Amino acid sequence: MPEKEIWTPQKAAIRLTKICDTFSEIHGTERFPVNIGELSLGAAELFQRADPIVKIEPVDIKGFDGALIANEARSRWMLLYNNGITSPGRIRFTQAHELGHYILHRLNRDEFRCSSDDMLSWEDKNIESEADLFASYLLMPFNDFRKQLTPDVDIEVLRQYAIRYGVSLTAAALKWLECTEENAVFILSRDGYMKWAFSSPAARRNGAFFRTQSKVVSIPEGSLAANQNISKERAGMKIPASIWFPHADKDASVREMKIQSDQYEYVITLLILSRKTTVWPPFHGEDE
Repeated sequence: MPEKEIWTPQKAAIRLTKICDTFSEIHGTERFPVNIGELSLGAAELFQRADPIVKIEPVDIKGFDGALIANEARSRWMLLYNNGITSPGRIRFTQAHELGHYILHRLNRDEFRCSSDDMLSWEDKNIESEADLFASYLLMPFNDFRKQLTPDVDIEVLRQYAIRYGVSLTAAALKWLECTEENAVFILSRDGYMKWAFSSPAARRNGAFFRTQSKVVSIPEGSLAANQNISKERAGMKIPASIWFPHADKDASVREMKIQSDQYEYVITLLILSRKTTVWPPFHGEDE
């Protein structure tokens, strides 16, 4: 492909997805998880570029999950990831994120250093969100992911998605939120406060979202997330929706699922409301 061709995250990921589909069909190999190492080392040839990625290795880069660094002549690139990361899924997503920088942004700078927060910026409009979007589409192609959707979802179902695509539970959950018609919110919290929260399109339309980027949002009392005596609830427990959403109808309920990670000291929460439930404040819209 000519260098001047403009690649969007989706377009670049779809090109590589088609190559992976063809290779798997011809050679009879497992389609998933995607081998990011091979794609990265072959990306220059696939996109007809003269400055290839020549090395992928774990290194001690405190404060960063991954990095993409060019040599002084900008003729070669190294793809690095933090040797302290133990999760294969997190390593795979980090590598795919850095590959996204190589394909989409390498002409803009000669070095990229990316933190764990950069790997969760799917909704922001910047180069980190573009690299995340590329990684998501490459590792979990939309068409294949939609085929895996089931009527009933809980933490265990999301875990099966994570296993299929070789990604973290968080990455699988965020992809599911993109695809689902459910009224759902996925939250990561620590020490009683939300670190971030993502809502499905249906949930956003119904007012079920949290503005974690603009203000500090605490975990509500009475929720499973706030209950220190419950570390796991994979199938979900029905509680009054008003615990999480004060303006919900008094008869509305929400199914709350929870996993508490002692290793990383955070809590994962999945909330699913009925599809007809709205939680908007009276006479207010999303922009109020």
